[in-house]
Amino acid sequence: MLVLTNDSAGRTVAEAVETVVDVLGSARTLEVVVCDAGTDLDAVLDRRGDGPIVVVGGDGSLHTTVGHLWRRGEAGSAVVGLVPLGTGNDFARGCGIPLDPREAAKLIVEGAARPTDLLTDDAGGVVVNAVHVGIGADAARLARPLKRYLKIGAFPIGGLLAGFRTPGLRLRIEVDGVPVTSRRARVLMAGASNAPTIAGGTATLGPDATPDDGLLDATVSFAIGPLARIGYALRLLRGRHPGHEDVVYRQGRTLSIRGEPFFVNADGELTGPIRSRTWTVQPGSWCFIRPITDESR
Repeated sequence: MLVLTNDSAGRTVAEAVETVVDVLGSARTLEVVVCDAGTDLDAVLDRRGDGPIVVVGGDGSLHTTVGHLWRRGEAGSAVVGLVPLGTGNDFARGCGIPLDPREAAKLIVEGAARPTDLLTDDAGGVVVNAVHVGIGADAARLARPLKRYLKIGAFPIGGLLAGFRTPGLRLRIEVDGVPVTSRRARVLMAGASNAPTIAGGTATLGPDATPDDGLLDATVSFAIGPLARIGYALRLLRGRHPGHEDVVYRQGRTLSIRGEPFFVNADGELTGPIRSRTWTVQPGSWCFIRPITDESR
């Protein structure tokens, strides 16, 4: 079993990693690799053997690992587990992974590897949990320097700051090739979900999203005015925005966004500015260890 830890992940501490190693080591032989910005992850994966890969970290660490496996053509054959020690841990929440390190490690031993959807983009990137542009990406950019000190509390502060600074973007957005915006419409936020929450569980972008239905859940918000923004933010907290007059919520297999320059937040990883991107769901394209349910037996 290959265990990948990340010293820069939000809540990763030596004691938690030791707990994980203690639990996993009782069942398998382990190789523990501490990754940082200079780690050649491909070289690490070259020697992984056929055992499971356990990511000890957050959505960003999982995003990086699965992205490498996808580009290597190994996502479908490798089994991946997660011990969530990041700041947000949204994908873990959406898949029923315990946030307690010991319980999550036990799940690696006792759970089942299940086919799981992945979103890929036309630039070679992947999305495990969710991707969004507009005010959500701006909020993440503003929250980034605060995460070290405020942890999950950085997300609402970033959102508050972005609410005053983000004017909206003129974007052309399509779901499965069908336009959901006109070129003149300003968009506050647009994104695709593979699991329900973002921002450490403080916002439910895709309330109906599940990581094994072969679909992405697209959200497009036109709530540009001050009061409309407040209303959208409040509804987003509990996933009550679908069906509102200034929101389009639609399931599909592709989401395309193009227009004036925008930043992208994919699983907490920020890129941009860019002018065009298309995301496509790849059904059941990687194997993720999740709790055993009646449906998975």
